[in-house]
Amino acid sequence: MLEGGAEFGGQMAIPDAEALAAAGGPSNPVVIIPAAAAPDHNDERAGQNGVRWFRRLGAQRVEALPLVDRASADDPVIAARLGQARLIFLLGGFPAHLAESLRGSMGWEAMLAAYHAGAVIAGSSAGAMVLCDHYYDPAAGRVMKGLGLLSGICVIPHHETFGPQWVPALEGALPNSLLMGIDEETGALARGGDGTWQVFGRGRVTLRNGDHTHSLGSGEVFRIGDYR
Repeated sequence: MLEGGAEFGGQMAIPDAEALAAAGGPSNPVVIIPAAAAPDHNDERAGQNGVRWFRRLGAQRVEALPLVDRASADDPVIAARLGQARLIFLLGGFPAHLAESLRGSMGWEAMLAAYHAGAVIAGSSAGAMVLCDHYYDPAAGRVMKGLGLLSGICVIPHHETFGPQWVPALEGALPNSLLMGIDEETGALARGGDGTWQVFGRGRVTLRNGDHTHSLGSGEVFRIGDYR
């Protein structure tokens, strides 16, 4: 599940409930990774906001893990919790810190193992950006290498506000990638492994490929391959 930002409030309940259902329902374990919020010392508060949010959505087993940097990403206890999770949620904040905390870590390997065993990985804003091959880091003002879970697409969050400002840099650096702009309080959920996605929430998902732009609203289904 890729989300455009403004997590844990408003119509984010719609995509997050879909993610919870895709993870097997409210009795399955949910873990929240707050690392992206660590650089401004907001990780504990943001993580607990996520715990309260998913509990309101009915999740019975939800916790925020103390994964805030590379050292904690290599903690075997944290990695074990990630490996047992059925929904893993990466919240927003600083994408470069999140990517470098997870890259090559024991925690990231545990997340991949859980994903390949059927778990859902969800990310909001920075959490969604780093799951792709590349992302735009606004702090550095350049395109950076992501974690590579999703190939051929690049997420632009907050697409109805400031996200489109990143388009020129991304198009210049990634001419062969499909840009996926996602509005706040909106998510796109991958349905199976055939490149099919569905939009949920209050806003829209905008697919950009060169001069071609396609906008999709809640409930609409699309295939990545049709827009590349």
